[in-house]
Amino acid sequence: MTGSLLQIPWSREAIVTSEIVFRLFQPGDADAFRELNEAWIARYFRLEEQDHIQLRDPEGNILRAGGQIVMAVAGEARIGCCALIFVRQGVFEVAKMAVSEHYRGHGIGRKLLEYAIAQAKMLGTHTLELASNTKLANAVHLYESVGFRHLPPERVEPSPYARANVFMELHLSSGEGNSGVQG
Repeated sequence: MTGSLLQIPWSREAIVTSEIVFRLFQPGDADAFRELNEAWIARYFRLEEQDHIQLRDPEGNILRAGGQIVMAVAGEARIGCCALIFVRQGVFEVAKMAVSEHYRGHGIGRKLLEYAIAQAKMLGTHTLELASNTKLANAVHLYESVGFRHLPPERVEPSPYARANVFMELHLSSGEGNSGVQG
């Protein structure tokens, strides 16, 4: 036994290592997806009807509807998630993005979002949309830092969320032309 373990100070902060895996949603992830999202929504806002619909049955209301959910996993713990919700051909909404409070501030949200964007590209997405709130300044800054741009008010479509007051989009380059899509 080495003495080095005794020299590590105790901390309530989680130790984040490179052992975090980013992967697609699997059976058994639904409870973690719901709990991660309920935690942040309840902290800043209140759960709304659309939250209940998506969190109650993510497989039926997100995956089977043509969307995708990505998860961040540390060991056996599911510590983050992000949904890509099908809007229309080539367009997905980035939604229900959460990182466990104990893992925040370590770049996991950025890696989770980058992984979700990579998955969106693989789905043939040309545009990602999102709705957020100015109370979530760190999240809005993260979205801006990866290329999301704020929509002008005349381009904002009605949101099912009363809390939504920030609307953004990201245009993805597919490298395969625009497939006949007109802007």
